[in-house]
Amino acid sequence: MSLNALRLRVADPKGLAAFYRDTLGMQARADGDAWRVGYVGVDADLVLVPSGGGYTHDRGQRYWKIGITLPNVDLAVDALRAAGVEVSDPRQFLDIGYMAHLSDPEGFVIELLQHDFEGNRPDGAGDAEAPFAQACIGQITLRTGDIQAEDQRCRDLGMRLLSVQDVEPYGFDLHFYAFTSDQPPNSDLWAVKNREWLWKRPYTTLEFQHIADASFAPVPDFLGIEIGGQPDPYT
Repeated sequence: MSLNALRLRVADPKGLAAFYRDTLGMQARADGDAWRVGYVGVDADLVLVPSGGGYTHDRGQRYWKIGITLPNVDLAVDALRAAGVEVSDPRQFLDIGYMAHLSDPEGFVIELLQHDFEGNRPDGAGDAEAPFAQACIGQITLRTGDIQAEDQRCRDLGMRLLSVQDVEPYGFDLHFYAFTSDQPPNSDLWAVKNREWLWKRPYTTLEFQHIADASFAPVPDFLGIEIGGQPDPYT
């Protein structure tokens, strides 16, 4: 099985698909009334379904973001700004990763996450002419107040926990699951050493931002995550 696609309901599937294609380097194709966008590879796609609109990113909601992993965030930010896209300044966020953030034209948040921490990026990483050429959708992020229930559900589906990351200054922790036989380099899943390794995986992980005992509202425009071999999406 695999994480096949994130389904989002949007106002203008064709127009939003053009943004992901022209700005973020994804491929786009019509899929009935919807549009499917994604990178070449084994990572998940986005399926943009009509009849949405009015989405607002909200800390009280279940759905959070996608993360795009790539070799050089600085080159990607330069290209986005040259195209007139507003994007945050790249920064090293604690011992999690070197990242920047933007929103697509309908308000869905996108994180750009570099394969390597600040100061660790190899010389020559990335291509200024095609900064998203080696990108993939590395994370689909949901929020939860009950990580034990999510963990059981993921394991029942056949996913493996690859990393747990403490973000104590912000009151949450992160848990990353994937359909894979890969083993992290350090058997301690809290180890910082595993994080750059994780950002280099070619597949999509399901990330949970866990705030103990918190409650999160469903998002009408989040239609769930398609999992190969499963009749119902993960919501």
